[in-house]
Amino acid sequence: MSDTTVQRSAAQPARQAAPTATLSNFVAIYGLLFVLLLIMAVFGALRPSSFFSAININTILMSQSVTAMLALAEMIPLATKQFDLSIGYHLGMAQVLIVGLQVEQGLGWPEAALLILVLSLAVGFANGLLVTVFHIDSFIATMGTGTLLYGVTNWYSNGEQISGMSLPESFTNLTQIVYGVPLPAVYVALISVALWIMTEYLPVGRNLYVIGANVRAAELTGINVRRHVTGAFIVSGLLSGFAGIVLGSILQTGTPSVGPEYLLPAFAATLLGATSIKPGRVNVIGTLLSVLVLAFSFSGVQQLGAPFYVQYFFNGGILIVAVGLSVYAARRRQRAATRAPRT
Repeated sequence: MSDTTVQRSAAQPARQAAPTATLSNFVAIYGLLFVLLLIMAVFGALRPSSFFSAININTILMSQSVTAMLALAEMIPLATKQFDLSIGYHLGMAQVLIVGLQVEQGLGWPEAALLILVLSLAVGFANGLLVTVFHIDSFIATMGTGTLLYGVTNWYSNGEQISGMSLPESFTNLTQIVYGVPLPAVYVALISVALWIMTEYLPVGRNLYVIGANVRAAELTGINVRRHVTGAFIVSGLLSGFAGIVLGSILQTGTPSVGPEYLLPAFAATLLGATSIKPGRVNVIGTLLSVLVLAFSFSGVQQLGAPFYVQYFFNGGILIVAVGLSVYAARRRQRAATRAPRT
């Protein structure tokens, strides 16, 4: 057998496997989008009069905007393989403060919001220092910080709801529906565009992913790991605080227990988003798609008559699936990079 024959026989399986690999990559990249379209088609057919109604769509966009902001807040530290488990408690504190500072301290909402955002920056900076300077595992550090924030929230509110009956209209109008679109959805769109540009086109975003892939390699290339990781936690804190302000405008009451309820859905959405668009790493578009998948799925299940507690089974199950899929996607990405021919 000649060398040419051997080369042809070796190349033939590669050519046969190419369409399969291409299809697999296509499904991996756009899988969440197909799932979203399928969910909307199924529930739209089962409940055509209610599922696609303006009321239902606006309700989903309004309620899930806060989850989306919190998922984006979680996404930034996760790009560096660090967890921020304080985001839910941070959200709850900001939501209580934005109402309480206006009702009980008599501040205007711009002053109260500015104070909360400054405090949010400080919380994010503290999380960054605990992880990068004191070398405390991010899981433990941010869980401890979150518990402290939960204590501050309950201390400030005395564990009770703060009524927002006297909130100014200029504050409650921050989350009104304008031209058929809820303003919180507009805020999410603007934040998403900014983060997408940062992570996909700016050096700082690429540096975050390099750190997440290999800290030692990032250091050898001259990336300041401590500064980037701390900055990621600061951005996470800022977004969590802003999400709390938006939630305060939506609920118009200060509820100390509301924040932790958002942690699990936001965390699940971020991890599930890492399985699509950019499989193997967290990304903005994948995160938004996963939020929509979770939101429309649960809305459809509710309209079919499922009880309220199904949401907890749903979120818990999705988190387990999301973790498994994100780990698989990351390993698949690493194998693809290893097998890539070197020039």
